[in-house]
Amino acid sequence: MLRARDAMDRAYAHPLDVPTLARIALVSEAHFTRTFRDTFGETPHRYLQRRRVERAMFLLRDTDRSVTDICFQVGFGSPGTFSRTFRDIVGRPPRTYRKEARDAAVAAGVPTCFTMAWTRPST
Repeated sequence: MLRARDAMDRAYAHPLDVPTLARIALVSEAHFTRTFRDTFGETPHRYLQRRRVERAMFLLRDTDRSVTDICFQVGFGSPGTFSRTFRDIVGRPPRTYRKEARDAAVAAGVPTCFTMAWTRPST
């Protein structure tokens, strides 16, 4: 399971499906999904989505790239899916997150490492 999770951490922007991840973990597809959820507390799909959103959060805070560019860079297939997933995980849309994160950092003079900790998704 750790090999599969590490592969998702490294290649989060690439298309990864359950058959590929199950091969990496050296187990059947059904066993992989069940065991991954039992081990890490979420499905492989949700873990990968969360990993992509965490990377997007960094890019939204620290770059001026458009939300659409960031969406595709982190591995989402459409801006609509990206925005909906981002809002589900973070609690607000990407543009709102970017504005709030930048405003908070500028107003308080807070170091980036603290801003990252405060704005990290809870799920």
